[in-house]
Amino acid sequence: MTSEFCYRPVDAGTDDGHRVEYFSPSEHVLGPWGPIQHGGPVAGLLTRAMDRCAPRDGTRLTKISVDLLGPVPLADVRVSARVVRPGRRIEMLTADLATRHTDGSWRAAATATAWRLTTQATEDVVRRADRSLPLPEQAPALGDLELSAAWSMSGFVEAIEWRIADLGGVPGEPTVAWTNLSVPLVEGEPTSGLERVMAIADAANGIGARLDPAEFSFLNTELTVHLFEEPEGPWFGIAAEASVGRDGIGMNSAVLHAPEGPIGRIAQNLLVERRVAHSRV
Repeated sequence: MTSEFCYRPVDAGTDDGHRVEYFSPSEHVLGPWGPIQHGGPVAGLLTRAMDRCAPRDGTRLTKISVDLLGPVPLADVRVSARVVRPGRRIEMLTADLATRHTDGSWRAAATATAWRLTTQATEDVVRRADRSLPLPEQAPALGDLELSAAWSMSGFVEAIEWRIADLGGVPGEPTVAWTNLSVPLVEGEPTSGLERVMAIADAANGIGARLDPAEFSFLNTELTVHLFEEPEGPWFGIAAEASVGRDGIGMNSAVLHAPEGPIGRIAQNLLVERRVAHSRV
């Protein structure tokens, strides 16, 4: 039976005065690089924890960075967050995600940081550095396109509704995909716009890929998102394109869109490896 959520709440408590939550993953968190969790749901859970940590009216999270410490196994996860730099106008938060291993121990799997800033009315000076890309209602779905057989259409990819507006191609022409997370991040609760956009932002690596996944792996070790507009959704667009250097290091960069216009940018650090060479190790 297919689950209709990414994570199911298992338990909650406190540790050193900080709220700790436990979740069990469903098949919807599966990533494309093996039987491990996709970075998107992990980023969504870490963001959820920080957004709910000591919230204050008139503030919001504006920059979120997620670091993946290694493959996140398909196992129960433990998540907690804290304010590490309190302030009236500017404060920093951190969050940690650990996974339960077969011996019962908990091991760190991902960390995140975020800046929370105060807000004020600036409608009179709104400016968007990137051009708007309206949601194309008739754009083809991901499953209607010819893709490399190496791309898995299961797991987290299948939990997203896709509309491919532009396949891109030559340098400077990004691939544009509109996305809608079709299942709740956490069972039994609505997924906020911030949680939703952070969950789908990690998919920018696949959207902007310029290498054949049958010949190369290009895992991102982190995800950084800057948001100058509050994300509302449910649809978010990603205009992404990868750059690859001469020594196996790459970078994926993207512009985040809502139907009314751009709302932020994404950057990801990539480890590029030839699959043939990797198999000899």
